[in-house]
Amino acid sequence: MADSRDLIQQVAQEIEASKTTSTTPAGQAKSKNQATEGHVEAINQVFALFRLNYHNQYYAAYPDASQISQIKKLWLESLADFPVEQILKGAKHAIENSEYLPTLHRMIECCQAGLIEFGLPAPHDAYIEACQAPSPKSAQHWSHPAVYLAGRDSDWFFLANNQERITWPVYREHYQRYCAAVLRGEELLIPAPEAIEKEAAEPLSKDEQMTELKKLREESGL
Repeated sequence: MADSRDLIQQVAQEIEASKTTSTTPAGQAKSKNQATEGHVEAINQVFALFRLNYHNQYYAAYPDASQISQIKKLWLESLADFPVEQILKGAKHAIENSEYLPTLHRMIECCQAGLIEFGLPAPHDAYIEACQAPSPKSAQHWSHPAVYLAGRDSDWFFLANNQERITWPVYREHYQRYCAAVLRGEELLIPAPEAIEKEAAEPLSKDEQMTELKKLREESGL
């Protein structure tokens, strides 16, 4: 059995390799969860930490090394909605609060619990809140400023005039970025409604709306 130094060296090598390894072959589209290279690295780190902290349980649960890549892929797809920082915090929470190797379900719970501690709703709940909020957006009572800011950066018109399969990945990317900022200790604020209203443009005509929608699709590549 490898000693602790061997295991630590394996962890270092795996984390280093993850920086240049992607689960998506070149020229192919990413999975629907749009996992980033940062997420790939985070999952590798999580499994490395679990191997160190739950050594015997880890090898009992994952005896076949050839299946690890498929297991990691499942975890990657299931956890891609969370910011990278929250995935790592979720793993730390699981290790500190349980002597048993976490299941995927338990890991998701740990990640969600971490967001709740900061008053952040789950990613898709935030997306629904942003899409259903009436105008003026800045005057609404938001569960967290990150929900509003992610909607603003996604473009309210874009969210309101496209299907979820198109708007959800865009919103999620912005929301993850703001969640990461909150986890780093940054304070997010919603601009004052009056400041926004002064800059409000005249409503677009139907033709102008179609032109803007076409422009947004071309810029986003959707």
